[in-house]
Amino acid sequence: MAASEMDVRGGVLDRLSRIEGQVRGVKRMVEEQRGCFDILKQVSAIAGALRSLERVILERHLGTCIEEAMSKRGERERLLRELSETLSGMLR
Repeated sequence: MAASEMDVRGGVLDRLSRIEGQVRGVKRMVEEQRGCFDILKQVSAIAGALRSLERVILERHLGTCIEEAMSKRGERERLLRELSETLSGMLR
């Protein structure tokens, strides 16, 4: 695995660890019966962090996998279909 690929993977894992910690924090807030607006602010922060993670993963995928597959005719159609389905799901 190339150094930049390891950096990206490490960054993704770091983001996931932070998100995991945020989710645990919200669980504690609910258990402690904290205010709804405080909890909603944290849930919104988690949603933002997940959207940011989506972008990082998609950019990585576009920069490597799709670029490589676009040079192969059979792979090109499959990947374009997969990309379209993925983006449609993200926009819901």
